[in-house]
Amino acid sequence: MNTKKVSLLGVVCLSICSTVFAQQTQSPETENAAQVTLTSPDNIETPLPLDQIRSFADIFTRIKLNYVEPVSDETLLRYAVEGMLSGLDPHSTYLKDEGFEEHNEGTRGAFNGLGMEVIMEDGFVKVVAPIDDTPAAVAGIKTGDLIIRIDDKSVSGLSLQEATDRMRGEPGTKIKLTVVREDQVEPFDVILERAVVRLSSVKRRRLSNDIGYLRVTQFQIATAENFRRELKMLRDESGFKGLILDLRNNPGGLLTSAVSIADTMLSGGTIVTTKSRRTESDQAYSATQTDLLDGKPVVVLINAGTASAAEIVAGALQDHKRALIVGTRSFGKGSVQTVINIGEDEAIKLTTARYYTPNGTSIQAEGIVPDVAVEYRQFKDVKVGVKRISEDDLPGHLENDNHRKTTTSALPESDEITEMLQADYQLNEAFNLMQGLILFTSR
Repeated sequence: MNTKKVSLLGVVCLSICSTVFAQQTQSPETENAAQVTLTSPDNIETPLPLDQIRSFADIFTRIKLNYVEPVSDETLLRYAVEGMLSGLDPHSTYLKDEGFEEHNEGTRGAFNGLGMEVIMEDGFVKVVAPIDDTPAAVAGIKTGDLIIRIDDKSVSGLSLQEATDRMRGEPGTKIKLTVVREDQVEPFDVILERAVVRLSSVKRRRLSNDIGYLRVTQFQIATAENFRRELKMLRDESGFKGLILDLRNNPGGLLTSAVSIADTMLSGGTIVTTKSRRTESDQAYSATQTDLLDGKPVVVLINAGTASAAEIVAGALQDHKRALIVGTRSFGKGSVQTVINIGEDEAIKLTTARYYTPNGTSIQAEGIVPDVAVEYRQFKDVKVGVKRISEDDLPGHLENDNHRKTTTSALPESDEITEMLQADYQLNEAFNLMQGLILFTSR
């Protein structure tokens, strides 16, 4: 994506210079406020309001002189930058030191921490999605949980960066989160142990002789390549007839990775468009490769934890009628964030565009609405995922004179798959729908 970058260092430098200027001269009241033009690294001139900069410098100086405890220039300026970004939207943030390194590690698939995507909402930390096989997922943290205290200290008044800083720590150390959950009357505590999280963002299974399953947990640098490899392995196995793609609790990630994955299942057309404040920065991404599945049916599972890049994939496949979307309404994050490096150890993650599905629909705060709504619930009393006993299981049964071949069959002695479907009602429903799609397309 072509993103124009405005240097915050220039703003900070001008603020410091204005501090000296403000101490020497009072700002005259005039109808025409003075303007200073800042030139960005892309040679785009951005006017800065000098009167507001003087006011900022005055506030900065008064804090330095009068705050009850000494505070460094670096700390004050960091708070100022964090405040600018957090005031814009829940996803724009300042990355420095550990936060900067953690972000870089996360896109590569390894990081220290708890393993969940979070935002700030109404002064609390809200969980977008816990990531599979991480301390957060193992401890039972769920999409929509509100974290109100970290180690018995309230998160009220904290920025997102400050809250995530509190949750970071050395692997093996423990942390207590106080959680509010929608279906729980009282807040409750969850003890987690921080760990080195190494993510495998694509997982492959064979649910039956003809139904394959791919789960994508995040969109990282290597995710698209891994997805393509795993998809080809499923496709090339004997009897493969359909794919279930599981994007539940996928908080998103790299736009380019999402585009590449959608491309593997489309033979043409628009995948996603992004629109920013300046029309020359708008982008349209189109499918370029032949559909690797050759039109075989696809069912995509989504839920409230399906966000951002994961919604791009689901939206593209839905608009092109390439897949049946099953589950619950997705998160509704229809904005694009660009990481703009400021120095060697700092950057800003800034919302730079909105994205639109191929039909021109924005899912911002709306989400992807599934074609087949299936709420999450657990059931233990019904055996699922295995072929039901019917006439053709009985010894000596009469053959059907239509001579049709059986379209689907469960893997023999597949206890793991049976248990997997028994434990996951949404996946079981997707499995049943896929059986119907295969039957329909085989006619």
